[in-house]
Amino acid sequence: MLIRSKKDWELPESVVTAEDRYRRRNRRDFLKHLGVGTAGALLGGHSLFGASGGFPSSANPAYLPGDLKVTPYDLITSYNNFYEFGLGKDEPKVNANMGWMSEPWTVEIGGQVRNPLKLDVNELIKKVGGIEQRVYRHRCVEAWSMVVPWDGFALSKLVALADPKPEAKFLQMTTFFDPKNVPGQRTNNLDWPYLEGLRLDEANNELSFIATGIYGRPIPNQNGAPLRLVVPWKYGFKGVKSIVKFDFTTRQPRNTWQVMAPQEYGFYANVNPKVDHPRWSQATERVIGSGFFAGKQDTLMFNGYEKQVASLYGGLDLRRNY
Repeated sequence: MLIRSKKDWELPESVVTAEDRYRRRNRRDFLKHLGVGTAGALLGGHSLFGASGGFPSSANPAYLPGDLKVTPYDLITSYNNFYEFGLGKDEPKVNANMGWMSEPWTVEIGGQVRNPLKLDVNELIKKVGGIEQRVYRHRCVEAWSMVVPWDGFALSKLVALADPKPEAKFLQMTTFFDPKNVPGQRTNNLDWPYLEGLRLDEANNELSFIATGIYGRPIPNQNGAPLRLVVPWKYGFKGVKSIVKFDFTTRQPRNTWQVMAPQEYGFYANVNPKVDHPRWSQATERVIGSGFFAGKQDTLMFNGYEKQVASLYGGLDLRRNY
């Protein structure tokens, strides 16, 4: 007899919507559950039902917000770190929408895999079976946080599609390179294009996610359109945006910030309130949208996902492997 153990973030069966009712529930009901009002008021009248990118998506009941207060759409899409489009938090929203195009978009999957692919992003979404909605905490290394309702698909589905060879141990992700239309890439602020990486067991963890949308609509350029990595137990800089290439490798890649400032940024970037960044205490965080002082809260180990991911790092010194 198979006994299934519930994950600690899953809702009890008594509060999960019955399947027949869930299938009938539309996106407006989902937004009401998040407490953000009607779709028209939230999105300025834009349709939630895009013709591409797998929309409309379905809410995954295992990842509803529960007690988390979801950050408003306008804050999520206007308070961004995306150095390709400027160093200020408000610059990406403007600069990422002035000539730079995220459609059409080609994605390449290669390296140590049995099924290398080069295809349009919408075809990729079809191959992984479409998209779903998940609500995750988001924690920046700069000691601020939000709660984001993402649309997208489990990264493990892309790994399965690629069918990595036994020698593949890591997954490297590379963002676009378009200095003609992207002002930040005409500077030497970072070594472009932006690179990030995960161990393959991290990539296959059920929390690892490729975001294609926010609040039920395609992800805006400034948030990493059309594909962005979301690993909610790690600091936000780990979430590489606007991915064009997934490479399965035998050796651990060096991510962009690790190359830029190795004394400040490591490979893992796991949220750890006991290990401060040289410039920011990680013991507490400022919740965006809650006021500078009223919005302070304690930071949780692995950003609150300790039970889901701590086993990945058994025997690893989390102070040395930061």
